[in-house]
Amino acid sequence: MKILQLCYKPPYPPVDGGTMAMNGVTQGLITCGHSVRVLSVASDKHPVSQQVAGSEYEQKTGFKSVYIDLSIHPLDAGVSLLCGESYNIKRFYSKAFANELSKILNSEEFDIVHVESIFLAPYLDTIRKYSKAPVVMRAHNVEHRIWQLMAKSEPNPLKRWYLKHLALALRSYELEKINEFDGIVCISDDDAESFRQLGCRRKIGSIPFGIDLKPLPETQGEPNSLFHIGSMDWRPNQESIQWFLDKVWPSVHKEFPQLRFYAAGRKMPEEMSRTQREGVVIVGEVPDAAEFIASKQINIVPLLSGSGIRIKIIEAMSLGKAVIATTIGASGITYTEGRDLLIADTPDEFVAQLKRLVNDPQYCTAVGNNARKLVENEYSQQALAKKLTAFYETLLQ
Repeated sequence: MKILQLCYKPPYPPVDGGTMAMNGVTQGLITCGHSVRVLSVASDKHPVSQQVAGSEYEQKTGFKSVYIDLSIHPLDAGVSLLCGESYNIKRFYSKAFANELSKILNSEEFDIVHVESIFLAPYLDTIRKYSKAPVVMRAHNVEHRIWQLMAKSEPNPLKRWYLKHLALALRSYELEKINEFDGIVCISDDDAESFRQLGCRRKIGSIPFGIDLKPLPETQGEPNSLFHIGSMDWRPNQESIQWFLDKVWPSVHKEFPQLRFYAAGRKMPEEMSRTQREGVVIVGEVPDAAEFIASKQINIVPLLSGSGIRIKIIEAMSLGKAVIATTIGASGITYTEGRDLLIADTPDEFVAQLKRLVNDPQYCTAVGNNARKLVENEYSQQALAKKLTAFYETLLQ
């Protein structure tokens, strides 16, 4: 099968949850014998890495990218506000990208066009004009719900009003476009059900992402160490860590003064980097995420908004780490609470769950081992590719 994969940011090297999800699709399909061509948006926020040029990845995928200025321009944002358009979506449209896409579709025939996220839906007309292949959207999240939750938690009235507008405009766009695809592949059952409730009449699949399983670390990591890792230019991550530091950490530190909390991630906000709290270490970007995760003990994911699946949780679980997450953070993962993942939604609940792990090291190890087994069975790249191929075949029939 020949597949054209359109990505909203360069998927290689996989440096964050979104790139890991997209690269998992690419590598899994290639491993299963399919041909995958990748065309990606590049931007100032997400440029193409120098690692791509001449790499095996570039040779296998024929990787190409088109630069789009995704920075926020107040005038354009104001026009979108007045016109009732989704500025989140409008920023992703580029004639240069549409032209490159049309060149590829004119020169090659594909069995499937795989579109990563609703943000690339503006190119549906171009795809339909030059290709008869079924078009599948990979929904990483129900995007407007993220903005609804951020608006709900925003204390500034003016910002809250604008975030509500962005959420409404994005919701309207998602409702308009989901039935223009031939199929929707969601990353979790919860998101699939959300799209059905929103009126999606197209075939919907629920297929989690695939992760490249690495060997378990030889040691359990630094004793009494908590950690969080994620892209810190993603607003829900910023919000969650600030909430943890303000509302949860004082209680945790009082109960467990020996614990240290390490916060890592790309593009750490300056104000967070300047944080000075006893027991808290703001690491910032790390050269190797897996190595950082392996060096610590307990993963903390206090997410307050978002949908889909948090890939960094799965990565931590794959390395045998015990994870404490909010209900939202763990959404979409097929876990059993207390066996392979722990849930906490309040400061008191975080303290209680940490007591279970810190006071019983054998239990902490058992949770990590169970987490690894879950990932091996449910979230490997091969498992993803087989399910995705079966979904494609139903559309081709």
